[in-house]
Amino acid sequence: MKAHRLPSRPRPRRIGALAAAGSALVLATAAPALAHTEVTASDSRALAKDVTLTFEAEAEDEGAGFTEIRTVLPQGIDPGDVELKQAPKGWKLKPAHDGYTVGGPALAPGENAEHSVVVRQLPDAASLAFKAVDTYEGGKVSRWIEVARDGDPEPENPAPVLRLKAAAADATPDVSPSLSASSSSSPSPKPEGGAPSSDGKEPAKAATSDGGSAWPAVGIIIGVCLFALAGGFVLVQQRRGSGGPAGSGGSGGSGTE
Repeated sequence: MKAHRLPSRPRPRRIGALAAAGSALVLATAAPALAHTEVTASDSRALAKDVTLTFEAEAEDEGAGFTEIRTVLPQGIDPGDVELKQAPKGWKLKPAHDGYTVGGPALAPGENAEHSVVVRQLPDAASLAFKAVDTYEGGKVSRWIEVARDGDPEPENPAPVLRLKAAAADATPDVSPSLSASSSSSPSPKPEGGAPSSDGKEPAKAATSDGGSAWPAVGIIIGVCLFALAGGFVLVQQRRGSGGPAGSGGSGGSGTE
């Protein structure tokens, strides 16, 4: 009589390994790969000057390439203090009121977009957030603009953040050329003829410097004319008085003869 062999049961370890592999496969196919935009600096100290910032935007659209990267500068960095150092071929930098845009011909699909700018001076801060908006060929937009607070988990679309070290001992904030030009230590020159009055009109001295000075000359001319007329009148009267008696005396003498 033959003994019947019972079917063997799978070992628990083998079942656990198969389950873990299946779960990993499901997660890998279900969760999409997250793309980020990162920033690095040639000098990550506060108040550092002539710092090169490099931004790299990871491609997340396999069917279209980057055409434009819009960057919002943090407080303390003026758009006029940023110059383009390196970018994809044909890309140009255009300043904006709160940052800049760098873009040009579309990159190849799946190619990361990397560009570098030179900043005149970094502000005195512990960290700097550079909000970025990536545009792809065809109009698709990815916004990396969320900034997490201290202690909070990383947001879904985090903005590139640059952590800064303490400033050097001899580092000082640089004065912007526009501010130094407007704030001059020398006082502004005063207008000739005295300062304006409180109602905005020119002082009396300035008003009489043109029309008032003509009155003495007019008075002199009128006086000369009157003196001339008076002299002429007196001369005429003298001639009339001397001519009358001479005529009458002559006629009387001829009558007596």
